[in-house]
Amino acid sequence: MRRTIFDQEHQILRESAVRFFKEEIAPHGARWREQGHVDREAFTKAGAMGFLLMWAPEEFGGAGIEDMRYEQIICEENVRHGDSGFYANLHSMIVGPYLGRLGTPEQKRAFLPGAISGTTILAIAMTEPGTGSDLAAIRTTAKPAEDGSWILNGAKTYISNGMQADRVVVAARTGTDHARQLGLFVVDSSMHGFTRGRRLKKMGLRSQDTAELFFTDVRVPAAHVLGDPTMGFRYMAENLTVERLQVAISSVTAAQVALEITLDYIKERCAFGRPIGTFQDVRFRMAQMRADVDAVQSHVDQCVMLANSGELTPEDASGAKLVATQLEGKVLDDCLQMHGGAGFMEEYRVCRMFQDARVTRIFAGTNEIMKEIIGRGLGLDDRRQTE
Repeated sequence: MRRTIFDQEHQILRESAVRFFKEEIAPHGARWREQGHVDREAFTKAGAMGFLLMWAPEEFGGAGIEDMRYEQIICEENVRHGDSGFYANLHSMIVGPYLGRLGTPEQKRAFLPGAISGTTILAIAMTEPGTGSDLAAIRTTAKPAEDGSWILNGAKTYISNGMQADRVVVAARTGTDHARQLGLFVVDSSMHGFTRGRRLKKMGLRSQDTAELFFTDVRVPAAHVLGDPTMGFRYMAENLTVERLQVAISSVTAAQVALEITLDYIKERCAFGRPIGTFQDVRFRMAQMRADVDAVQSHVDQCVMLANSGELTPEDASGAKLVATQLEGKVLDDCLQMHGGAGFMEEYRVCRMFQDARVTRIFAGTNEIMKEIIGRGLGLDDRRQTE
């Protein structure tokens, strides 16, 4: 299906991105999966191409492009031609915006240039052991010191880019008066008391480093506090809208890619003397997936345009993530099945994609939480009100 939201300028970027991911990222994928992380050079090469934090103002080294379609293209072409573990979109569109939206002019000058060039790798630390998607249950604490700094103590887990991150935006509790009284603190990897735990072994996304992080009396200077140190919950809720849209973009793209490689496979693979794609069951399932993927792609594209105009709601983003990740899971399952025994072998891309897809229904808020958000938007809130 022809997509109408992109113009000639977008196509120029897409062609450049395709070349970059084919030549600079894809050839290293197998080695990165073995070592458990991408090379740092991947970020600096992407930075040199201008592919990181494209929304950042030119005065800090960015392109000043506030059109999310450009970031969408980078995400799509990384999924299609690059490596699933290269989390450039987390760096650019999930962590970076906290620095751009909440940072003072001084903080932007200090934090943005390195992130734009790729010499500084970013991560965000929200999830803790036992909290999952419940941000209000965060137990990491930040207590003010007499000199204006904050003392950070706690632990985080399942942190993407955790082993290599130079700078981590950490969510921590700053008071006891309200469950949602949180602050956001920029922790440099060189700060005393900051340590990394083990690199976590995962079902999929094996080239994406995921780690445990520990904070023991880490002194965070006042210049590293983002915004109001009591408003972190609100800031995260606002940024999660775009994060969930980013997941939807990558998930529907993965479904598109799986459909394409399976179409090629079923035209060549024969059973009972003919290509398996000529059997009615296979044809009908492929046809249904083609229609479903095109429908969800149109929905995700529309959400990108809503984000551009500032009209994307939490319910919109939650719905996009819900349908895109559910479809991704179903498409990858069907596509793997059509590959037969080959689909169970990791040398085949569809097998690796199947493994990678499972987590998308969990991170950035589980799909059960997405349903809660959508349901509450319909006025179906089951939380009891007291007079």
